Amino acid sequence: MSRFHATSHGMLAVLLALLSMLGPFSIDTIFPGFPDIAREFGVGKVEMQQTLSVYLVAYALMGLFHGPLSDAYGRRPVIVVGLGVYALSAAAAALTTSMTALLVCRALQGMSAGAGQIVGRAIVRDRYHGAEAQRLMAQVTLIFGIAPAIAPVVGAALLGIAGWRGIFWAMAAFALALGAACALSLPETHAREARQPFAPAPLLATCRHILGDRQFWPLAISSTVNFSALFVYIVSAPAFVLDLLHLSRAGFPWLFVPAIGGMMAGAWLSGRLAGKVSVAATVGAGYAIMLAASAANVALHAWLPQPRLPWSVIPIGVHAIGITLSFPTLVLLLLDRFPAHRGAASSMQTFVALIFNAVLAGAISPLLSDSAPKLALGAALLTAVGFASWRWYRAMCRREAAQAAPAPAA
Repeated sequence: MSRFHATSHGMLAVLLALLSMLGPFSIDTIFPGFPDIAREFGVGKVEMQQTLSVYLVAYALMGLFHGPLSDAYGRRPVIVVGLGVYALSAAAAALTTSMTALLVCRALQGMSAGAGQIVGRAIVRDRYHGAEAQRLMAQVTLIFGIAPAIAPVVGAALLGIAGWRGIFWAMAAFALALGAACALSLPETHAREARQPFAPAPLLATCRHILGDRQFWPLAISSTVNFSALFVYIVSAPAFVLDLLHLSRAGFPWLFVPAIGGMMAGAWLSGRLAGKVSVAATVGAGYAIMLAASAANVALHAWLPQPRLPWSVIPIGVHAIGITLSFPTLVLLLLDRFPAHRGAASSMQTFVALIFNAVLAGAISPLLSDSAPKLALGAALLTAVGFASWRWYRAMCRREAAQAAPAPAA
């Protein structure tokens, strides 16, 4: 029996989902500890926001290499080593005595946290095709959706038990346990004979090939800005929950539970539609939901004098359904463009997404997070850009199909 078949489909989905959870979990869990960290190190909100920015930039830059490394050395070793580095950096963060040292540790966390998510997508596409791949991606997204919902709750609980340093100790323990599980149970899906050398010249050639592919960009932009419409609320959560909704630290679930509930519902729906509805219809339905939710969100906050529960979070939850309904399909379409370089393609897509989201967290979010109408308009604009990019991709496909069609007989 092969190593792969010794790991059930369900166990594989759980492992890949836990690996994907690590990145967003690392962002959201420390939110409740922001005031305590700022007070201990004598810094303000802008400096605290950099704990997100440096994490995301490091995640994006190292993300360029996780995929190619897995194409060269195999999927499992890259994931296990990444989890080990993450555990060490989280433990170091728990021991820091200055803001500068904390930012260095957050950068190291970012450099290692992406290995599981990026390489995990390649594992899905290595093993599965068509509707089966969409179903597994949807299952992973469904489980992955739990992370941002529980992360602030877990962070708040840990804060009350062991302070903000306890949050980082818990991250280290989680990474160590997950690394052990992956070392024992995660299948190696990338055969030795299919591996690509990890060297500067081939790596640059692969990057040029991927970035030069005309259909890469509309798919990368669509998959990025769709989630960014929700991510702008996630990175603005301290301001949205504490300052705009005037809730306590215990109020973070008011934002995260509807958002992640919507993500899980969309992922479930994507899995149910796999093989029954066309790719175009699945993504189109996702955009119909996102556009309708965006319009409702803008109209609601133009009408309300100030944010109000539960109305201010309902459109966010509905919007999230459309995001995860379309996301698995968009990612698989992108990976299918590069069957010999799936790891590298996953890296490039993640790089584009995270660089944009780092800018969103560090520069755009502070401009929007003081006003609910601004946040609603920002999310709506991102959704419109995603829809335009999807239409751009569909137009390319139609042109290619027309060019490939045989000329009519004379």
